[in-house]
Amino acid sequence: MRAIAIACGEQPRLNAHYNHAEQTLTTFAAVDVGIATQTDSGLMVPVVRSVETRSIRGLAMEIARVTTAARDNKATQQELTGSTITITSLGALGGLVTSPIINAPEVAIVGVNKIEMRPVWRGGRFEPRQMMNLSSSFDHRMVDGWDAATFVQRVKSLLETPALLFVADRRGLP
Repeated sequence: MRAIAIACGEQPRLNAHYNHAEQTLTTFAAVDVGIATQTDSGLMVPVVRSVETRSIRGLAMEIARVTTAARDNKATQQELTGSTITITSLGALGGLVTSPIINAPEVAIVGVNKIEMRPVWRGGRFEPRQMMNLSSSFDHRMVDGWDAATFVQRVKSLLETPALLFVADRRGLP
């Protein structure tokens, strides 16, 4: 989530809602991330608000709180509305490459897939490394390919070098 918040700060058109009827794009300063959560009642998307202002620990605690509320059918309407970008995951089901469906009126979604051991060529030999694929979808009416690719590469670089997640960016993440 923190990587997405940083990348959204650099690509604000991805932290947005598109109104098809009015053909308008509304961008948001706060990164309110929806967490696609499977429940006994079907898929729900509880929201972690103002991700850009929270610590890693604070994010983990809030994810646990809102997803538990959704699974226990105790989430409020406020907790289930207003996301500006969503994260989904089929990794637990073994998904390696997925095609996440955008949570309208958002314009972007990021899918986290299964982590698995893979051979990586380094220094003239193969080394085993745990790796995963990220899948993403974008509303091409509002997000062009270059911006989408830049966003994905930024998220990728932050996840591959986790120490960067702790370095305050220009938005002053804690």
